[in-house]
Amino acid sequence: MVVRVVGDNIEARIVPIKEALEIAFSRNMDLIEISPNANPPVCKVMDYQKYLYELKKKQKEIKAKSARIETKEIRLGPNTDEHDFNFKVKHAIGFLQSGNKVKVDVFFRGRSIMYKEQGEDMLSRFAEACADYGKVDAAPKLEGKRMILMLSPKK
Repeated sequence: MVVRVVGDNIEARIVPIKEALEIAFSRNMDLIEISPNANPPVCKVMDYQKYLYELKKKQKEIKAKSARIETKEIRLGPNTDEHDFNFKVKHAIGFLQSGNKVKVDVFFRGRSIMYKEQGEDMLSRFAEACADYGKVDAAPKLEGKRMILMLSPKK
């Protein structure tokens, strides 16, 4: 049986499999079959352990680069004071700058659900205050006793 031998610093040629193994052994490397369906099959002379190490290293690097986005939650009331509002906006901006999504919700207690407009106004003010750092994913919507706004960081 013959194989096509390829590799670094090796001239690509067709040789018997025994000679291909001798070439790999003389260089202290491994003979790896790359393409078994080719005619003749293609084998590469390389250090397999080094190849596995580099492959694992690349995968680790890709995993490290992939961003893990967290969702931070900020709660407001329909009658939140201006100072508290600004304080929470500052926190939201910090979260957005660090690459996290922000979920802002206004929680209505008891009869305060009658003042939905106040909650909606507060969330739109919040979105305007964070407009330089984040964009609105989902417009304010009422879910039960909560009105929710989602912000994601600008790239």
